[in-house]
Amino acid sequence: MFENLSDRLSKSLKNISGRGRLTEDNIKDTLREVRMALLEADVALPVVREFVKKVKERALGQEVNKSLSPGQVFVKIVQQELESAMGESNESLNLAAQPPAVVMMAGLQGAGKTTSVAKLAKYLKERKKKKVMVVSADVYRPAAIKQLETLATEVDAIFFPSNEKQNPVDIVNGAIAEARTQFADVLLVDTAGRLHVDEDMMDEIKALHQAVEPVETLFVVDAMTGQDAANTAQAFNEALPLTGVILTKTDGDARGGAALSIRHITGKPIKFMGVGEKTDALEPFHPDRIASRILGMGDVLSLIEEVERKVDKDQAQKLAKKVQKGKGFDLEDFREQLVQMKSMGGMMGMMDKLPGMGQVPDNVKDQMNDKLTNQMEAIINSMTPGERQRPDIIKGSRKRRIAAGSGTQIQDVNKLLKQFTQMQKMMKKMSGKGGMRKMMSQMKGMMPPGGMGGFGGGGRGPGRF
Repeated sequence: MFENLSDRLSKSLKNISGRGRLTEDNIKDTLREVRMALLEADVALPVVREFVKKVKERALGQEVNKSLSPGQVFVKIVQQELESAMGESNESLNLAAQPPAVVMMAGLQGAGKTTSVAKLAKYLKERKKKKVMVVSADVYRPAAIKQLETLATEVDAIFFPSNEKQNPVDIVNGAIAEARTQFADVLLVDTAGRLHVDEDMMDEIKALHQAVEPVETLFVVDAMTGQDAANTAQAFNEALPLTGVILTKTDGDARGGAALSIRHITGKPIKFMGVGEKTDALEPFHPDRIASRILGMGDVLSLIEEVERKVDKDQAQKLAKKVQKGKGFDLEDFREQLVQMKSMGGMMGMMDKLPGMGQVPDNVKDQMNDKLTNQMEAIINSMTPGERQRPDIIKGSRKRRIAAGSGTQIQDVNKLLKQFTQMQKMMKKMSGKGGMRKMMSQMKGMMPPGGMGGFGGGGRGPGRF
């Protein structure tokens, strides 16, 4: 998400970040570039006007004049105004109610409501330790009820059955009564997708809202519709007292106009964003971290949280002890590392959260794509346990068999073995005295000029405040 906006802003701000003095003349071109970048990202025009006006006022004000590095302060102002446009901080769900706390989902057809219900159920269950029940009040699409039942099983949430002959209000009231007997903490209600111009459907959801009085009414919207997402959210907000927004399909949105427009237009916070198809691909929306990513500073906090949640600590400890004892790092260990990486959104999912990734050339990024990770895993899976433990025995005929078994070429097998050998050497160095320090200094030498902490060159970017 935000790739296009991030590239444009990085280039615009690179020119001004080294300035010793800011004047109306020398920020004029940069502000014009910033304005164009936001408009191309499909950010709503009123949001762009307000954003540029605030940045200009602050850039020509006291806080910059008194600074020793005005250019860098300008970049910091842009970052803070991006945060402000998106809501400044994450607003979590308010579940402080007599159980069950009812959370209702509303939105257009095809926005991803049913999937978002399942993702939110998993999130509340695993990260907030809540007992969750889900129910579908979509009586127009029997397939949606079946889909939710399947997803509920997958995320281990209680499913309350319903059918197309029932009345939505009766369905939800029945689910609330059942949630009480099952001692569920939260009841998530999936509603029928509707067009905001369809008065009958809007009246129905208003009646449903009035009858069940949910503690949270979340509007689910597709990020790829850009500023239209904000306009649709506004139309729904006029009909329903929305408490927040879930932005879906952000992994397919390179522009980011929706994220930057919704808060300003509706006054409602984005509470979550969908970052993939899997049921664990839902993240709380943190404006400060998103602003940091837009400006190429990365999102290390989210990366650390993801590693904390998804890395198998016992397995990692076992590998560390094995390496320290000098028992070596084999291809089975390498395969396990690839599987762990996939669970964290793959190589590119992790790299996107690192500072300075916008400066990495496309040909280098292509070498780190997730197809390559899958291919490497397939090659290792085609090996025998003996070959994984002793890669040195993999010669001609074995290589041909492994390539055929994994649907790859012999040169792909050779490439994997070469990469593995390099990693093995690195692990060996780690196990020796002062190994970690040696390895870190080697890695430093491999990084692009200026490290990973700015807009390239000289390490003077906004990552150095």
